[in-house]
Amino acid sequence: MSSEDQPVLVFDSGIGGLTVLREARLLMPERRFVYVADDAGFPYGGWAEDALRDRIVRLFADLLRDHDPALCIIACNTAFTLAGTALRAAYPDMPFVGTVPAIKPAAERTRSGQVSVLATPGTVQRDYTRDLIQSFASQCHVNLVGSPRLARMAEAYVRGLPVSDEAVAAEIAPCFVEVGGARTDIVVLGCTHYPFIANVFRRLAPWPVDWLDPAEAIARRARSLLPRLADALHPAEDDTARLTSGQPDFATRRLMNSFGLKVA
Repeated sequence: MSSEDQPVLVFDSGIGGLTVLREARLLMPERRFVYVADDAGFPYGGWAEDALRDRIVRLFADLLRDHDPALCIIACNTAFTLAGTALRAAYPDMPFVGTVPAIKPAAERTRSGQVSVLATPGTVQRDYTRDLIQSFASQCHVNLVGSPRLARMAEAYVRGLPVSDEAVAAEIAPCFVEVGGARTDIVVLGCTHYPFIANVFRRLAPWPVDWLDPAEAIARRARSLLPRLADALHPAEDDTARLTSGQPDFATRRLMNSFGLKVA
């Protein structure tokens, strides 16, 4: 396959990576995309770390063989903070762009010094996240909030299923901290599923904050690693979605179709 025909592969545990796909398409309109949802493994929060890392590395053996991508975007904080190093070691010739909590830009933007990171329990507990805080936000108070339920809520919400305000409010409530008159002013969305339900977060928040979505930064990084293709523009119908279960339901097919993805 020539470099012009090689797609960009976007990988997530479910539908969260569609937020990254949306931004990547804007910056790379000449590129074809393959979206892979590991719905057979979703949600990742219930997995033992070693088992999940092995699963992701094994999945990519098939994905790289089947799709021969020019670059892979791991559009999942849990997957990349856990398996990013192992993926790069196993497939050293493949460029991987990862997703990590946007702690550095949050530390640069906060005025109050009170930053919350809203993510899955695995992401907030991982050394990778704590190393980011130590490296870039040591002068801030960073409040780590691990939600075991929000990824599922976001998946339900974007499919048009009912999600109660009370349930969402309970999950985001620990993000809002006031110490000595200084309030949380930035909440880092540490899971790519969360931007789908961010409007609900804004409506239910006890005070206004900046909800920091890393999707654009991820897309910019991917753009910087790939050459621009002259006179190449792939129509949306050339983009495909692959679900590891092989059994997408009607709502999932409809959602993928709404993003211009043909479900394989």
